[in-house]
Amino acid sequence: MSKESKDKQFVTEITPQGEDFSRWYIDVIKKADLMDYSPVRGCIVFKPDGYEIWEHIQAELDRRFKATGHRNAYFPLFIPESFFQKEKEHVEGFNPELPWVTEAAGEKLEERLAIRPTSETMFGHMYSKWIQSYRDLPVLINQWANVVRWEKRTLPFLRTSEFLWQEGHTAHETEVEARGETMQMLDIYQQFVEDYLAIPVIKGQKTPSEKFAGAVDTFSIEAMMKDGRAVQAGTSHYMGTNFSQAFEIQYLNRENTLEYAHTTSWGVSTRLIGSLIMVHGDDRGLVLPPKVAPTQVIMIPIGPPKTREAVVGRTDELFRELKSAGIRVRVDDNPDVRPGWKFNEYEMRGVPVRLEIGPRDMENGVCVLVSRITGEKKIVEQANLTQEVQYMLEQVHQEMFERAKQFREDHFYSVETLDEMKDSMEEKRGFTLAGWCGSEACEDTVKQETGATSRNIPFEPAEKKTKCLVCGEAAKHTVLFARAY
Repeated sequence: MSKESKDKQFVTEITPQGEDFSRWYIDVIKKADLMDYSPVRGCIVFKPDGYEIWEHIQAELDRRFKATGHRNAYFPLFIPESFFQKEKEHVEGFNPELPWVTEAAGEKLEERLAIRPTSETMFGHMYSKWIQSYRDLPVLINQWANVVRWEKRTLPFLRTSEFLWQEGHTAHETEVEARGETMQMLDIYQQFVEDYLAIPVIKGQKTPSEKFAGAVDTFSIEAMMKDGRAVQAGTSHYMGTNFSQAFEIQYLNRENTLEYAHTTSWGVSTRLIGSLIMVHGDDRGLVLPPKVAPTQVIMIPIGPPKTREAVVGRTDELFRELKSAGIRVRVDDNPDVRPGWKFNEYEMRGVPVRLEIGPRDMENGVCVLVSRITGEKKIVEQANLTQEVQYMLEQVHQEMFERAKQFREDHFYSVETLDEMKDSMEEKRGFTLAGWCGSEACEDTVKQETGATSRNIPFEPAEKKTKCLVCGEAAKHTVLFARAY
């Protein structure tokens, strides 16, 4: 088999989503060169394209955090075991996933050190030293870091033993201020995921059994993947004074008496990369949101050898024009690879816009733009190229969002009883809205009988339910249920 034949097979050898969605996902992220498996179970290597997606996510979120007064810091990777004992619910929630360091330099440690699963305890310890008076509040700190949770079942980007994230931890004078912070950050997550990643989400409050270990209230944004499963795309937690009492984060208030600070925490992680792949990808491969795509435009000069030099020269001129406008653009002028192979390759890699230019286009002062999401071909004047490319990138983003939103609407169901939910889960894929009485026993029954968990209690449900789907008693909440990653 020739090299070109092998390359063509490489591009097209992706399992269809309808045949095996999990296999499709692995095929796509491997063939698009986003990651590779490391020698350590459950850990992956982010290859440059995969990591650059994270860099764009990080840069935009960082900008939004700083615009709301937050600053970055960095806290240690190792956390003393005694810190976890101070907040009972917190340690119970994380204990099964904690890896421990017990020896160093050939000697047993006096106290075991956990490798950071999250940093509430370390922040709590330091805040107790830094906060003495109401004048020290609020404290608004975020850190970009890696964390480790020893997962039994892993899936690249979505659930790995080590992953990258940001975690914000803030301290406030009052509950009102802390709750305001909690909701502000949830709104920032929603706006970012929808406006930047083109993923529609459902915003709501977690049920008590699903809230973060040690939190008073947890709020989430939930996204639907193309197999109908949910991904928790971001969370924001009001911690009350739980960690303040455990770590003695006290301050002298305006009446000169001691009070406990009210704290929050909030975070998103590299599972956003897995989410955008599963929300937007198709049987041809990746479909990347333009705002985080490592390459937004791929330029492919076309034509016979005798015109090649002139076409490539003009392509380079247009490349510099686009690049100077801040567009992430690349040129593939490799003469040894046919244009058709290149088209397939960059479609598979999810590049939002392809630009083709040949000798006839040169004569007419035009070039061809092709949208990855619609396949639309548009002949545009070279004189207006930058504006036309920017417009098409905006169109691609909007079309991706609308398609994802329509898919969610087409796979969103409402049920009244547990039997209806069972049938729905067996026969369909997607989210289900149902009534819940507030009993943990009824919530557990749903999980045991259907494999679905409560994702959140939506702030704006499509309809209000009146009866619990399990026991038939009056519903206290209308809840979003789904099978989830």
